[in-house]
Amino acid sequence: MISLAHAQSAASASAGFTDFLPLIIIFILFWFMLIRPQMKRAKEQKKMLSEIQKGDEVITASGQVGKVAKIGEQYVSLEIADGVITHVQKQSIQTLLPKGTIKGL
Repeated sequence: MISLAHAQSAASASAGFTDFLPLIIIFILFWFMLIRPQMKRAKEQKKMLSEIQKGDEVITASGQVGKVAKIGEQYVSLEIADGVITHVQKQSIQTLLPKGTIKGL
């Protein structure tokens, strides 16, 4: 019995590339399905916020639809009705609408 135990070969002590292959594949899938699209969306949002001008029609994160009346560094003044102006953070603007959308609502 003892000779049989000594006769067995020892298991491979070093981890090879194939041991890490599933982990590498999961990371690549995670990159292409989650991280990359989120970075692209953030880049588009930043570009849209930098191009906002007075008179543009926008939708905020809270769902308010309004026309940009004034633009500051951090805040934007939105006219949500005739003579009704609200101040929102610039980062809360989510969508830039085509001209004339508010009249169609």
